[in-house]
Amino acid sequence: MAKQQHIAIFTTASLPWLTGTSVNPLFRAAYLAKDEDRKVTLVVPWLTLKDQEHVYPDKITYHSPAEQEKYIRQWLEDRIGFTSNFRICFYPGKFSIEKRSILALGDITEVIPDEQADIAVLEEPEHLTWYHHGKRWKKKFRLVIGVVHTNYLEYVKREKNSLQAFLVKQINNWVVGIYCHRVIRLSAATQDLPRSIICNVHGVNPKFLQIGMKKKEQWENGEQAFSKGAYYIGKMVWSKGYKELLKLLREHQKELAGLEVDLYGNGEDSAEVQQAAKKLDLEVRVNPGRDHADPLFHDYKVFLNPSTTDVVCTTTAEALAMGKIVVCANHPSNEFFKQFPNCRTYNDANGFVEATNKALKDEPLPLTDDQMHELSWEAATERFLEAAQLDVLPAKKLKKTPSKLYLSTPSFNLGKKLEDASALMHFVGTGFLNEQPDEEQCKELGLALPQKKKVYSAKWGFE
Repeated sequence: MAKQQHIAIFTTASLPWLTGTSVNPLFRAAYLAKDEDRKVTLVVPWLTLKDQEHVYPDKITYHSPAEQEKYIRQWLEDRIGFTSNFRICFYPGKFSIEKRSILALGDITEVIPDEQADIAVLEEPEHLTWYHHGKRWKKKFRLVIGVVHTNYLEYVKREKNSLQAFLVKQINNWVVGIYCHRVIRLSAATQDLPRSIICNVHGVNPKFLQIGMKKKEQWENGEQAFSKGAYYIGKMVWSKGYKELLKLLREHQKELAGLEVDLYGNGEDSAEVQQAAKKLDLEVRVNPGRDHADPLFHDYKVFLNPSTTDVVCTTTAEALAMGKIVVCANHPSNEFFKQFPNCRTYNDANGFVEATNKALKDEPLPLTDDQMHELSWEAATERFLEAAQLDVLPAKKLKKTPSKLYLSTPSFNLGKKLEDASALMHFVGTGFLNEQPDEEQCKELGLALPQKKKVYSAKWGFE
């Protein structure tokens, strides 16, 4: 036990909600756990039945965490082809309709016992700490690493609320600075944050690389590898690239005459997207969402993705892994993909038209072994270990971290004192904002029943 690194990965979503923050941390946990010197725990939200019905697709619901864990493990094993021995724990959460995301309830650090609190990975550290009211992450864990998934500023800017954008930027800087020792930004599309570096630490589902290998074999045998044209897949909300794509198609119908595009996705804006597509002279078909690995997608040659709200687009990586040509914006979120010959970027509308027409005429170049490895989760895990400096961090015998007063031990380090004071301010403020789980969730998760909340409580070391 003394030689092992204990890594707890906290994230903001869980399967069957197919979002980046449910899928990528799951793969990260599986591939980190392949090394027996690491003990890995994935910590995901548990929702009430009402919230499950609102969030999860196809009316999927679970009556117990064990039932949901079984689904998660089966889904993962079907894709990676091996059984992983990491642990899955649940924290109480609720779905916020206003924010379209899951928020934690209570102090989720309690999910990990103090004697196992070694390294914490916060997937979406700003999201996990906006309303965090509990033990300070840096006090509980020896090392806290944030992985920034989402470009929240871009979403706010699209609402043309400059004041809100300014506040979100400052709050993100504040909470990430308080709670994280190191921060990994997947691309420069995110805001600059304290102690951060840029590194894409995500890979693709191995199934997509297998599809790419089959396409390569077809090409080497002189067979036609791709028989369909262009498509796009993504959550069907305007901010996920549909607005940009339909605008480009509408304004350049003459230059793109004869183009056929298939759109796949589910989301709040599905009806509006369908109406907008019907107004075009081009053949744009709108279809329900489905798994990108579905055989339906194998024969498409060109993936059109004009989105600029992603940090690193998972579907773009999957399309490249399948051997397709990708047409995407020349944007920081796509910087990682520029190393691949099948990635075609454009700077403006005319560039989009030119790149799309050329892509439909060209044949994709088969991926080399090195390029396939670069897209894999094995390579992503190597990048993560290096970026987080876990490859050089010695494992040590775990000791319970003393976590009494935020301002308890005298220190001559002014920066440390200021950070402690800032953390105390955040703790007090969130005492009025963070909600506690209800009795039903506590019983389902085996937690102590919630007590009437006190901002100043001996539980947190303030008395």
